[in-house]
Amino acid sequence: MDRITVGIGPLGEDDVVRVARHGAGVRIGPDALDALAASRSVVEGLADDVEPHYGISTGFGALATKHIPVEQRAQLQRSLIRSHAAGSGPEVEREVVRALMLLRLSTLCTGRTGVRPPTATALAALLDAGITPQVFEYGSLGCSGDLAPLAHVALALMGEGSVRTADGDLLPAADALARAGLSPIGLAEKEGLALINGTDGMLGQLLLACTDLDLLLRTVDLSAAMSVEAMLGTARVFAADLQELRPQPGQAVSAANMRALLSDSPIVASHDGPDCVYVQDAYSMRCAPQVAGAARDTVAHARRIAGYELASAVDNPVVTLDGRVESNGNFHGAPVAYVLDFLAIPAADVASMSERRTDRMLDVARSRGLPPFLADDPGVDSGHMIAQYTQAALVSELKRLAVPASVDSIPSSAMQEDHVSMGWSAARKLRRAVDALGRVLAIELLTAARALDLRAPLRPGPATGAVVAALREHVPGPGADRYLAPEIEAAVEFVRSGAAVRAAESALDVPLQ
Repeated sequence: MDRITVGIGPLGEDDVVRVARHGAGVRIGPDALDALAASRSVVEGLADDVEPHYGISTGFGALATKHIPVEQRAQLQRSLIRSHAAGSGPEVEREVVRALMLLRLSTLCTGRTGVRPPTATALAALLDAGITPQVFEYGSLGCSGDLAPLAHVALALMGEGSVRTADGDLLPAADALARAGLSPIGLAEKEGLALINGTDGMLGQLLLACTDLDLLLRTVDLSAAMSVEAMLGTARVFAADLQELRPQPGQAVSAANMRALLSDSPIVASHDGPDCVYVQDAYSMRCAPQVAGAARDTVAHARRIAGYELASAVDNPVVTLDGRVESNGNFHGAPVAYVLDFLAIPAADVASMSERRTDRMLDVARSRGLPPFLADDPGVDSGHMIAQYTQAALVSELKRLAVPASVDSIPSSAMQEDHVSMGWSAARKLRRAVDALGRVLAIELLTAARALDLRAPLRPGPATGAVVAALREHVPGPGADRYLAPEIEAAVEFVRSGAAVRAAESALDVPLQ
C-alpha cells in the first residue's frame, strides 16, 4: 500500500492529492510522536491547575468564561463534538473529507495542539483503513476554521455518526471501526478543540483545485490551438519575441504551448503566405495566451498562499515552543478564502473565451468556410448548435460562481465570533467552477476536432492530429446528427482523465507546461 509519513514538517500538495484522491495510507513519523508527547505533558500540567485555562478547563466560544470541573471534562469534549457535528445538505466528496482529515492530522503532528499520541494515531488509522466520515455541504463559516465538517470526523473517532467504508458502504461508525479492527477513542482535555479548530477543509479543496487547474490550463492551450487551426487562424501572434514584450510569466508558458501544438500544421501552412486574406484573428483566438496565462499566474499566487497554510499549525489555543498555552486568531480562514474566490474568476473567464471560440466555429459568417453549425446536412441536421447552448449555460453558471463568498460575514456564537471568512463556501463553489470549466473545454475540443475533420483534405498538425485520432476512439467523426449528450460526456472524461493532453504530448518533443 502506498503510504506517506506525517511528521512535524509540512506536507506537500502531492502528498495531499495522493492520500485524498488516490487512497494512499499514512503513518506518523517518530519525530511527530515525540512532539505530541511533549506538548501533551504541558496540557496535562495545566489541567491540574486551579486557574482556568481556555479549552482545557473552560467552556468554548461565548461560554469560555465558565470553569469546568475535572469530573465533567470528558463529557465536555463529547458534548463539543456532538453539538458541532451539525452539518446539513448533500454529502461531501470522499476526496475532500480525506484531504481535511490528513491536513488536521498534519497539524496535530506539529506538537502545537496538545493532543495525546493515541488520538493522532486513531485519526491516521481511519485514513489508513479508508474509512471516510460523512461530512455535509453546509455548516462551516470558515471561522473558527471548518468546525462542523471537522466535528463530523471527530464524531467518527468517538464511534458515533456515519461513515463510508473503503468500498463505499454507509455504516454506523462503531460498526465500521469494529470491522476494521479499530476502537473508538475517548477524548481528553483540549482534544475536542484540537480536532475541529482548523482551516483544513478549505485548504484541502484549494490544493485539489490547483492540481485540477494545472491540467485544465494545459487543456485550454490545446483546445484553443485546435480552434485556431480549425478556423484558419495564424500562429504568428504567439511568437516568443512578441510575448517577451510583455513579460507576464504565465502568458509566455501558454504561448509556448500553443506554438508547439501548431507547429508543422499543414492547415496553418495552407494560409500562411502573403496572399492570405485574413488580416487579424478575433480576440478569443489572438489573445488566448494572455487570458490562460493570467489564469496560470493566479494559480501560482494561490499555491503560494497554500504553501504558507501547509506550513501552519492552526489551532486555538496552541502550545507554544516554550511551553505556553495561548489563545490566538490563526483559525480565521481569510487568507485561504480570498484565493479560493480569486481562482473562480479566471475559471469563469477562461471558459467564457473558450465558448466564444466554439460559437465562432459554428457561425457560417465567421468560421471561414466551415458549414453552418458543423452540420452534415444543414437544415436537416443541427450539428453542434445545442452543444454551444450547453457551453453558454455552463459559462453563465461560472459567472455566478465567480461572485466572491469571502465578502460576506454573518456573526455567530452570541457575537463572540463576529466576523467569519465564509471560506468553506468559497471552496465549495470553486469545486463546481472547476468541474464546469472542464466541461466547457471538452465541448470546445469536441467541436474543434469535428471542424478539423471537415477541413479535409488538409490535415492538422502532428500534435492536434494525435488528439483528434485519440478522441475518435471514443467519439465518431462528422456525420448525420447523433445523440450528443454521451459524446459530450466522453469528451469530458477525455479531458478530465488527462488523455487529451497525453495524446498531444505523444507527438511533441517536450511535454506541455
